[in-house]
Amino acid sequence: MKKPNNNTLTKKIGLILGAISAISIFIFADLDPQKPEVTATLAVAVLMAVWWVTEAVPIAVTALLPFALFPLLGIMNGKDVSAVYFNHVIFLFIGGFLVAMAMEKHNLHKRIALKILLLTGTGHGKILFGFMSATAFLSMWMSNTATAMMMVPVAISIISKFSEILDKKNARKYSLSLLLGIAYSASVGGIATLIGTPPNLSFSRIFAIMFPAAPEITFSQWFVFALPVSLFMLFAAWAVLYLIYRTSSGSILTSKDIFRQQYKELGKASFEEKVVFTAFLTLAFLWIFRSGITIESFTIPGWSSIFGNPKYINDGTVAIVIAVILFVIPGKTKPGTRILERDSIRKLPWHIVLLFGGGFALAQGFTESGLAVWFGEQLKGIAGIHPFLIILLIAFFMSFLTELTSNTATTEMLLPILAGMAVAVKINPLIFMIPATMAASLAFMLPVATPPNAIVFGTNRIRIADMMRTGFILNLIGVIIVALAMYFWGQSVFDIDINVFPEWALKN
Repeated sequence: MKKPNNNTLTKKIGLILGAISAISIFIFADLDPQKPEVTATLAVAVLMAVWWVTEAVPIAVTALLPFALFPLLGIMNGKDVSAVYFNHVIFLFIGGFLVAMAMEKHNLHKRIALKILLLTGTGHGKILFGFMSATAFLSMWMSNTATAMMMVPVAISIISKFSEILDKKNARKYSLSLLLGIAYSASVGGIATLIGTPPNLSFSRIFAIMFPAAPEITFSQWFVFALPVSLFMLFAAWAVLYLIYRTSSGSILTSKDIFRQQYKELGKASFEEKVVFTAFLTLAFLWIFRSGITIESFTIPGWSSIFGNPKYINDGTVAIVIAVILFVIPGKTKPGTRILERDSIRKLPWHIVLLFGGGFALAQGFTESGLAVWFGEQLKGIAGIHPFLIILLIAFFMSFLTELTSNTATTEMLLPILAGMAVAVKINPLIFMIPATMAASLAFMLPVATPPNAIVFGTNRIRIADMMRTGFILNLIGVIIVALAMYFWGQSVFDIDINVFPEWALKN
């Protein structure tokens, strides 16, 4: 008899454990006798958490549970739940993803990556930095998974070349540094923009759900805060990889020819590439300068102010406008085609859209039922701990937890709890929610932690021990950088006074 593999067994155990845990909470627990919906929401949350962690059923199916269970258990009206699943953040994701698909379809992403590699130089450290900076830049705007998939074949061609001129030990070091550099920089680059990685978008919407009276977290505001964090992490990752896997052969001076040859094979930029590049630059500009940038007393006014109702315009609006234009403009390379065509809609990752929606619905359930407040009351004891230490602990917990769990699902599960905790101890919720969001993308130790980690591990050139050794160091560095950035830089960018509890946090 064939034995089930570990993955199948985990799913079966998760399926049963999740159901039993949820039913037990619903029947035997009574968190608030005056509000039975508090207990019911916790039961649904536990069921979703276990099924998300074990992937007992597809994560998109688990994300549909609030729509099925919240009305049945008297937590929320079915119409209200369904409305939460589709919102401006979803359109921001869809629009941004469509532009990224246009870049990939017309090879613009490869041209950008190779151009960066041609500019960085030919030594081991310079080539490593070139790969990492190219990957990080692309992952700010594209799926981390797609970026890693695109960069790995380029890296393999370089590794194969150097395997001919380096001894086995140095060739392996070179291989490890490039492949791990791609995986880590894909994650690091993604934290710099709201669309760079799913947890960022989850935070944006969940924060708006939990605190509807709070000021909007705009693309530009997040970018101003997160870009320095991303750059510090990129440099730290580069330094760690270079020092650990530095080859003893010194500088290698032949690699630029490989990049030059691959760039030459792309030929001249096509009309389609030029259109997509223009659209990409336009989109980035419109996102960054939509609502203006204010730091201390310095202000750059936003372009949306030229319209009659600037508050009607959000980052999702901008993304969809640019994406629609790409469906309208005809291509020249192949007559009768457009820059983007109908098959692009079918290729959208709708399972991620549902995952977002499920997380948003769960967050709404936490708020409507009062479960977020209940969690906050239970965690009041942390009020005596210094906020910086709390931030450090949150970042540490998230970074290492997401080594084994979906970073998006984990973010969507924990952000409502952190929001409730912040309200209970009278601290600006952003102080807790932002570092948790960023740390969710800083999982570098295991192949299962992120898709980029899995992709480079799939080359069969990396051992888990190698990834864990370097990843553990980077996890710790990432936690410290995020905590310091939030406590010092974040207060300025997001207009936070750590000693003042904002009025908007009390208005639901």
